[in-house]
Amino acid sequence: MNNRLILILGPTASGKTAQAIQLAQQLKTEIVSCDSRQFYSEMDIGVARPSAEELASIPHHFIACRSVHKPYNVFTFEQDALRLLDSLFQRHETVIAVGGSGLYIEALCHGISVLPDPTPELREMLQQKLRNEGVESLRIMLRTLDPDYYVQVDLANGVRIQRALEVCLTAGKPYSQLVSQPRQPRPFNIETIVIERSRDELRERINRRVDQMIADGLEEEARRLYPLRHLTVLNTVGYKEFFTLWDSHGFSTPTPSPADAIKLNTWHYAKKQLTWLKKRVPQL
Repeated sequence: MNNRLILILGPTASGKTAQAIQLAQQLKTEIVSCDSRQFYSEMDIGVARPSAEELASIPHHFIACRSVHKPYNVFTFEQDALRLLDSLFQRHETVIAVGGSGLYIEALCHGISVLPDPTPELREMLQQKLRNEGVESLRIMLRTLDPDYYVQVDLANGVRIQRALEVCLTAGKPYSQLVSQPRQPRPFNIETIVIERSRDELRERINRRVDQMIADGLEEEARRLYPLRHLTVLNTVGYKEFFTLWDSHGFSTPTPSPADAIKLNTWHYAKKQLTWLKKRVPQL
């Protein structure tokens, strides 16, 4: 097996894009993105999409490749990415993959063999539904999304039902189908490069990035997307902070910049990515 996939991993704002482009230019190869928010053409500044110059400097895949109206799930990504790699490896011995979305990296390297963690927003939504409407509301959802698990689970156990729903809604497949799925061998070697920064440096890089996003017109981009804020993919750091302000104070009312909230929420997200890297990288 001579084909090689090099993973460039690291938390948000660590410098993955620059590192991947530099390496791809040296190896004269192409880049596969595993960033679950950069798939969408309507989302640019708020997801730190590579610049037009960066995208022109080396071929990139899975960047701005679909609309927010056609959300992507991890299983479809896995199938599409493997087909793409099969094609790329006919032209290149080595391909670069870059990303910060752990679930999509897992899918590319091994298939979905671990149960995905939900976003905090999804978990809170289900918990609120359980509190306000009772366990029966979650049972109804589970019966629709995973009828096989519905007949197995303790229907009085709201926590267990909630966890199954988190998996169904995050992965786009029934929980019962995932729990027994083995890791899939890949017809290529995998090497991993992790970009490491001190926590102080990483936080400073995040703060600088958010300031640059604001200067580049993040508020105007969020205003364009505000009518679509009900879409799950737009429940994303960088946008949701603006949406929350406008929902509270009115869309046309001048409001203070949510830059500090975006910086804080991005930092919390980066810490979760660091936790994932610590647990998963030895297995990749």
